[in-house]
Amino acid sequence: MAIIKCPECGHQTSDKAPVCPNCGVEIAGKIIKCPYCGEIYLKSEVVCPHCHKSALDNSAATSNDNANTNDTSEVNIEKDFSTSKQDSIVNTEDKKITTLQNNVEHNPEVNTPVLNFNPDNHNITPKKKSNKTIIIVSLIIAVLAVGICFYFYNDAKNDKEEEDYMYALNSDDPMVLQDYLDNYKNAPQEHIDSITAHLQRLAQLDQDWTNAVVSGSKSSLTEYLKMHPDSPHKQEALDKIDSIDWAQCSKINTSDAYQMYITEHSDGNHYDEAVIALKKIKATQVSIDERQAISDIFRRFFISINERDENGLISNVNDYVNFLGKSNATKEDIIYFMNKLYKQDVQSMVWSITSDYNIQKKEIGDEQYEYSVSFMTNQKVEKTDNTSSVHKYKINAKINPDGKITDMSMTRINE
Repeated sequence: MAIIKCPECGHQTSDKAPVCPNCGVEIAGKIIKCPYCGEIYLKSEVVCPHCHKSALDNSAATSNDNANTNDTSEVNIEKDFSTSKQDSIVNTEDKKITTLQNNVEHNPEVNTPVLNFNPDNHNITPKKKSNKTIIIVSLIIAVLAVGICFYFYNDAKNDKEEEDYMYALNSDDPMVLQDYLDNYKNAPQEHIDSITAHLQRLAQLDQDWTNAVVSGSKSSLTEYLKMHPDSPHKQEALDKIDSIDWAQCSKINTSDAYQMYITEHSDGNHYDEAVIALKKIKATQVSIDERQAISDIFRRFFISINERDENGLISNVNDYVNFLGKSNATKEDIIYFMNKLYKQDVQSMVWSITSDYNIQKKEIGDEQYEYSVSFMTNQKVEKTDNTSSVHKYKINAKINPDGKITDMSMTRINE
């Protein structure tokens, strides 16, 4: 029993085993050993898969050689007395064997068996094939294996370089870029140039940022963001600008200043503070628009009296009003007051506002304001007898959030 390699899978097994324990191919009685190269292969194969020679050719050659050997032996027996003839036969056989050996050595592909001549018994036996071919093939396979390994190693190295290059190119960390340059000194020149340029841009970016911070002005920070809109310091610069604007807004402390901050910094760090401060100012500070609206209300009211326009008179009066000391006066009561002013001897009447409005503002709801207003007026009356009179009045009134008069009193000023 001998240990062989399975001709199908190469697994080591016994030549007496019924089947290969690894792949299940039949072994015992189904294999043959090549007489030329010693390869174990299945009998079902016509030729040896290693040297491509047939074992049948070897059997035929061996039979012919044995027959020739027997013939030579018979000649030697019959002519035993002739020593010189025997030597001649031996020499002839030696020449034949030498010629065959030379043919095999110079042309190993020729399907010719190698014979050894034994002078003692004149038997010719097959010689094992040289291992030179096996060694050459093994060397070729080894070289190919090394080449393939080197190819895949080099390919993996290139892939790693490409991956690190893209990572560095998209990084804003100078250490990452410098590590790439240190680790890949033999990288493609265009990669080295790109990373070097990127590193220089980051250095300039840091220098510009330092200059902006040292300056501490809003204009420097704004200019920095203009030059570097995608800077990693962008949010920090915006926070600094936000702080500068808030400090300026708080110093001015006007509704316009707070409104400007709210408009420019909708997501600012002091947005809520600005809204609260603006609300407080609005609760006490009368804006230009509010002052103009109040002026229009009273201007229409007195013009309507001058023109005896009932609709214009009550257009800015609440349904119920405290009017000249009367509680819950109606619009009809106000019209009655106007008509009462025009006595029979009154030819015309002109009311004019002679002073600025003194307006006090009070919050009575969420951004709902009531206005207390006082001002001076003159009443000039032209009578039918061509006489005239001028009287001065102090007006006190209240305007609700809807822009309607809810309270009004008139005090005559005697001079």
